[in-house]
Amino acid sequence: MLRLAAILYSLIGTTLAGIAIIAVLTAGFGTLVPIVSAATVGAVLALPVTWYVARAIYEA
Repeated sequence: MLRLAAILYSLIGTTLAGIAIIAVLTAGFGTLVPIVSAATVGAVLALPVTWYVARAIYEA
């Protein structure tokens, strides 16, 4: 299951980080700190999401 989670994280992590960056840029924050912070928050938020999706796929 860890291998599945690693593959899913490469997709889910980049997607959530990208969504967070787009949200920050849309809100008008165009400097380095908000963009990097949003990417970090998206990548960290992707960890439990990935674990939940991997567990759901693995059990199905």
